[in-house]
Amino acid sequence: MSKAQSADPASYRCSACHGDEDWGPNHPIRGRAKSRSLSASPALASTKEFRRTRSLHGPCPVTTFGPKACVLQNPQTIMHIQDPASQRLTWNKSPKSVLVVKKTRDASLLQPFKELCVYLMEENNMIVYVEKKVLEDPAIVSDDNFGPVKKKFCTFREDYDDISNQIDFIICLGGDGTLLYASSLFQGSVPPVMAFHLGSLGFLTPFNFENFQSQVTQVIQGNAAVVLRSRLKVRVVKELRGKKMAVPNGISENGVLPAGLDAEVGKQVMQYQVLNEVVIDRGPSSYLSNVDVYLDGHLITTVQGDGVIVSTPTGSTAYAAAAGASMIHPNVPAIMITPICPHSLSFRPIVVPAGVELKVRVHLYPIWFKLLPGACRADPPPLPPAVTPVPAGL
Repeated sequence: MSKAQSADPASYRCSACHGDEDWGPNHPIRGRAKSRSLSASPALASTKEFRRTRSLHGPCPVTTFGPKACVLQNPQTIMHIQDPASQRLTWNKSPKSVLVVKKTRDASLLQPFKELCVYLMEENNMIVYVEKKVLEDPAIVSDDNFGPVKKKFCTFREDYDDISNQIDFIICLGGDGTLLYASSLFQGSVPPVMAFHLGSLGFLTPFNFENFQSQVTQVIQGNAAVVLRSRLKVRVVKELRGKKMAVPNGISENGVLPAGLDAEVGKQVMQYQVLNEVVIDRGPSSYLSNVDVYLDGHLITTVQGDGVIVSTPTGSTAYAAAAGASMIHPNVPAIMITPICPHSLSFRPIVVPAGVELKVRVHLYPIWFKLLPGACRADPPPLPPAVTPVPAGL
């Protein structure tokens, strides 16, 4: 039967299914004959002639649908899911500067911090950047053996010095919170981050410090795998109401507006790049919050509860997981929307594609005006009828 179809010039094979399925004018149903299926003839499953069709496997990347429909062949619009194991680190130039971020107020990290900095400076001849407050630790100040190394550090202060174009890669000593803090220092492009597990949690810190010399050498030489993690670009719009609200937000007495403030609209705009999540909650208020969630300009739901969490796949294992959401692999391009203690039985966590625009705003209750019969808009409403007082004895 397959040979007869091949002889017909009108029949053809599906190239995306590797020729396992035949099409023709007399066979409009895709796949082999029912006598060849596993459910119709179980005895044929053990024969050599039986072959599974491509439709029993996962979805194949077919871009044609039916005899006339197809997807426009535009490489920019086609999403390719890459194998995480095939993503390798590549240096355009040999790295020379490294930022070492240490967990604060942890005396157990002082010795690993010293060993790492000595190895980077003396063995690899690298420029090491640290925060100024790290070197102000009394244990480091009182250590005379660490004095010559301490003079070679390049220090910076958070929110004052911009080092985004001076760091080749980052090394974190601590837990997941240390890595999140390192990501917040770079609101633009983030250099590669090498995180050692020296804290309480270790979801994002895969390296052990026992053999840090060989692992750091592998990263410097470019022999390391890379896990790409997405961040959320957050834009917070705050409306300024009155002069009392305007002065604390940065308006000086001479009327000069700070950066990010629109004078015409009277709103303050702040932008952030976050790795875990964005949380909109009720704050210290004891009442339920009501916020509207828009997806690409369309209202999808109104969250009534303690708030809502908008998280990345990385943040799906943090606050969102504690609020009842699912965990998303970091290679899945998605955004998780999770309500916090919703006052509803119908709203559950939602996964939306990455790249969409989400807008969360305070819910505005409509104000209804009722016009009584015979009343004019310009006339005041009629007074209610007088109430006759009831005698005290009744």
